Amino acid sequence: MDGLRTAVRRRELTRWLAISPFAVCAGTASAQDQVWSYDTSPVFGELGRTSLRPVTPSARGFSLAEVHLLNGALLDAQRANVAYMKRIDIDRLLHTFRLNAGLPSDAKPLGGWEAPEIELRGHFAGHYLSACALGYASTGDTELKRRGDAIVEELAICQRALDAGGYLSAFPTELFDRLASGKWVWAPFYTLHKIMAGLLDMHDLAGNRAALQVLLGMATWTDTWTAARDEAAMLRVINQEFGGMNDILYRLAAVTQDARWIAVGDRFTKKSVFEPLFHRKDTLRGLHMNEHVAQILGAASRFDTTGDVRFRQVADFFWDTVVEGRTYATGGSSNKEHWIVDSNRLGFEAMKGDNHQECCCAYNMMKLTAQRFAWRPDVALIDYYERNLLNHRLGMIDPKTGMTGYFLSLTPGAWKTRGTEDTTFWCCNGTALEEFNKLTSMVYAQDDDGIFVNLFVPTRLETKSGIRLRQETSFPAQSRTRLVVEAGNRREWTLRLRIPGWASKDPRVLINGKPAGTPEPGSYLAMRRRWKRGDVVDLELPMRMTLERFNDRPGVGALVYGPVVLAQQLAMGSMPPALLTTQGPEMAKVSPVAVTALPADIADRLRPEPASPLTFTADVNGRNLLFKPISDSWERYAVYAPVA
Repeated sequence: MDGLRTAVRRRELTRWLAISPFAVCAGTASAQDQVWSYDTSPVFGELGRTSLRPVTPSARGFSLAEVHLLNGALLDAQRANVAYMKRIDIDRLLHTFRLNAGLPSDAKPLGGWEAPEIELRGHFAGHYLSACALGYASTGDTELKRRGDAIVEELAICQRALDAGGYLSAFPTELFDRLASGKWVWAPFYTLHKIMAGLLDMHDLAGNRAALQVLLGMATWTDTWTAARDEAAMLRVINQEFGGMNDILYRLAAVTQDARWIAVGDRFTKKSVFEPLFHRKDTLRGLHMNEHVAQILGAASRFDTTGDVRFRQVADFFWDTVVEGRTYATGGSSNKEHWIVDSNRLGFEAMKGDNHQECCCAYNMMKLTAQRFAWRPDVALIDYYERNLLNHRLGMIDPKTGMTGYFLSLTPGAWKTRGTEDTTFWCCNGTALEEFNKLTSMVYAQDDDGIFVNLFVPTRLETKSGIRLRQETSFPAQSRTRLVVEAGNRREWTLRLRIPGWASKDPRVLINGKPAGTPEPGSYLAMRRRWKRGDVVDLELPMRMTLERFNDRPGVGALVYGPVVLAQQLAMGSMPPALLTTQGPEMAKVSPVAVTALPADIADRLRPEPASPLTFTADVNGRNLLFKPISDSWERYAVYAPVA
């Protein structure tokens, strides 16, 4: 992702120098060579005393109900995901909640991370509620709403039966007693966050009023529990994973217009992480990635809710440093959920072990990207989002069954493993339920002047202001898209068309067959006019083949065609079926597979297969190598290979 990293680095350095009172220039060298130092005094002192001052976004997403998927890979993924959701017995999801509340249940217990003896039990019900709400908002599927409403009703019954100050979970409060005493326990606040987020989504997206009341009960219990502990005790508590408790409480404050929940959310501020990020210091080595992306999402929500720029600067630099120095070609990051090395040591990190990019991390980084885009629309943000969507996210759902995996391995000779119908319920299975019900969330955006076209996805946009657009495309199989205006609104407005940073030097835009403007890669082409029914905009984006090498391992690289990561295909051989679906999130040890070294001129040797879009072959030392998108690689594959 070298081009994306360079674009981000230049823009963000300029932005930081313009807004930060903490930067101090040393010496008289050129700006590129200057050494910058920063005031490192603590900036997150006493928190919790603030008011609601919501930030006006520079760009706003359209509601999920305004954007509809048309035939294509994303719609296939959405349908497979919903079909799986409808195969889940909600009484089995509720089983441990009822038992914990002393209520009868004769449902068959679920397995995996939802089994009755697992401390994380109950988390998947939260994901499921969010997915029901998102799916209903996206498609109007009343069966999903019915399922979500039924779960909310039963959770309310469990909450009343517990009669514990609003407490609700599938496990007893004893887990929180252990947490407070400093003993290890598997993330009870993480699980509460998932349930609370699901309830808020059911309220906001599916109109379930009871969900907000159940959520307020849980928030009240959280307030009571955390208020009973001083800051030192809370810092020990939040040294264990707590999901996005800060995020959900800030979002609750915005919905209820009650600043009380900001103060409660602030108790989950992990200052040991936020302070260095504010001062633009990358101290992420050794940290659990998804645990901290969730906390940064909370920082972004804190800024959105209060306008406190300290939290925006934390979120900004976190995104910058992860994308610039910790992101693989596929868009993912980390190794076995952790950052195990310093920034820009990706090659070393990718060569360790067999379990690399966790799917939850990609999901949450995409959410953070969407929040940053609302603050300041930028093509580089969408380029990164697109990399994740096309390669990592679409690459981890089985379009036939809707089953999803946990890690996307970069080990040469690896294969994709998937969860099962009712014996896994990993966190990544849960975020996948959500992801594939909100695939349209970043396709378009709007501001007071017009519409941004961000992603090239077959969709129909029907805005509340009366504008209707239809996007016709088979991208990325073909490197073009067409926008058809089905209805204007009799006023001039601006259509901003994303020209990706990965585009070759000759993109073309036509309006009704005539050239329009000068599209520059890495920018939006703004076209202002009184758009009318029947207007057609064609965008042609010739894609180039690049070999992206690791900075610290230039002898290892990955092939990328436009935004699509290509993987060398390797025969699966006599792979036991049990290794394709697994009870644990980690894949089996990858046995050695010979991976042919790529010549430095591999991009010039590749030849497209006419009958298979985005499939290429190359003759290397007498061997015919086959390359396909990582999203379509369902046998053994190699994303990275030695470069001769």
